[in-house]
Amino acid sequence: MLAAVGQNKDVEAFEALFRHYGPRVRAYMAKLARDGQGTEELMQETMLAVWNKAHQFDPARGNVSSWIFTIARNLRIDAYRKEKRPVFDPTDPAFVPDDVPPADLEFEGRQEADRLRRAMETLPAEQLELLKLSFYNEASHSAIATKLGLPMGTVKSRIRLAFAKLRAALEERA
Repeated sequence: MLAAVGQNKDVEAFEALFRHYGPRVRAYMAKLARDGQGTEELMQETMLAVWNKAHQFDPARGNVSSWIFTIARNLRIDAYRKEKRPVFDPTDPAFVPDDVPPADLEFEGRQEADRLRRAMETLPAEQLELLKLSFYNEASHSAIATKLGLPMGTVKSRIRLAFAKLRAALEERA
């Protein structure tokens, strides 16, 4: 029967094959898939593949039943892999490259940071401490005054003096 389908595309022979193997393939797929709609689709895909590939069947390599069920098994494996494959999301943060600044801007930023660090090293210790507390630790002026036991005006004036000295040092080196 399969030879007639392969050589002549004999519709009657295929109908006989379909009536015989269709329910068996459906039962096989039902056992593997446990999905009514998927089972029917896989059975039809299998029988369509049998129709399209019947000319490739070689009786010397095995019997018709084994050949048909091998096609069914391979189609089921393909369907399973498609089900389990995650959907590609191009906006997933894992696939979006980080914003990397151009090398020249990064280099300039490092140079500016180095200039600022050297300028800060020229400040008196009490002014440097106030800047670190205010900007690195984000402490308020009143919290700094309380912590160091200084009047609020002294804290503010020392921070202003530190800014003036930094500005002067940075302008000299520019």
